[in-house]
Amino acid sequence: MRSKRTPLLFVSDVLEAIAKIERYTSGLTYEAFEANDLVVDAVVRNLEVIGEAVKHIPEELRERHTVIDWRRVIGFRNIVVHAYFEVDVEIVWMIATTRLPELRRVMEQMLKELQEES
Repeated sequence: MRSKRTPLLFVSDVLEAIAKIERYTSGLTYEAFEANDLVVDAVVRNLEVIGEAVKHIPEELRERHTVIDWRRVIGFRNIVVHAYFEVDVEIVWMIATTRLPELRRVMEQMLKELQEES
């Protein structure tokens, strides 16, 4: 079943989830992050949102931005949903602190493109 939401909304969902993760992890060390179940759970949940939203962004739009490994973004969401107890907190931290800035830049560019097209 195809969603009735537009690609613009899915891109906005991703940007909102990234902003939340950045806010939740701001100023934390890995040790503080790992020790805070609430923050870990909130970050994991927003990574799940990102993966789900990305699944609904049309492939032709994703293909314009090959700097992102979209399959891995979606794949991490699948791990979170289907194998939650196997989620490695260190990997979550690495994604949150090193991978999301690049994804944010790409999503901001994608948002700009979509706004120009409409």
